[in-house]
Amino acid sequence: MIGYYLTDQGKVRNHNEDAGGVFKNDAGQTIAIVADGMGGHQAGDVASQMATSHLHKMWLEAEKIETPDEAEKWIKEAVLTVNNDIKTYAEKHEECAGMGTTVVVAICTDQFATIGHIGDSRCYFANTYGFSCITEDHSLVNELVRSGQITEEQAEQHPRKNVLLKALGTEYDLTADVKTLEFESGDRLLLCTDGLTNKVSDQEIGEFQSFQGEWSQFAERMVTLANERGGEDNITLAIVHYHSPTEKEGAE
Repeated sequence: MIGYYLTDQGKVRNHNEDAGGVFKNDAGQTIAIVADGMGGHQAGDVASQMATSHLHKMWLEAEKIETPDEAEKWIKEAVLTVNNDIKTYAEKHEECAGMGTTVVVAICTDQFATIGHIGDSRCYFANTYGFSCITEDHSLVNELVRSGQITEEQAEQHPRKNVLLKALGTEYDLTADVKTLEFESGDRLLLCTDGLTNKVSDQEIGEFQSFQGEWSQFAERMVTLANERGGEDNITLAIVHYHSPTEKEGAE
């Protein structure tokens, strides 16, 4: 597995409230994490860093995951634990009152990838057959689109576009939406915050389906596009590419 992570403050924010990374455990299995913090006086970065660091620590202690059921159980339990930890921390620290974070996490093995999320940070999947977003935003505008009250085009300009219906750490006992996909040599996952998806179209992001080259080049190009179009938010993405020795060279 090849992993790459990049975060950028953007052009407007005075600090970065995004966090994440791509990590391996002792069994050599990969986890990718992206979190977009919010709320409180500079408390968003506390929430996103807590989510990332706690999940990373739990992953380092995890036993080898053999089945999709084990992966789904691990993500649900880990995200629930982190959610309650963040909520408890916010209640004990006045300066962090109201803080929360999105999270999207992917466990990647040589047979499957299991993805869990809360909020509007997304995961995209690409293989030889196509490219698609495999997460559903937990946002007000997405619910309005799903119920037929507004169109996707109207959602792009909606004044409450950034209102979330679920965010990690905002209430106790939140659970992640989880799904598992087959993951084969050549397949790719891209996890990202809305600092990217609000500025770069799915069609542009979809170029990662056939991209050949250094992943740092692709990630930097996405960040540059978002910044050229305003860069009002932090921009973060993580890529996992299932690259086997028999695969054609490229996208290292």
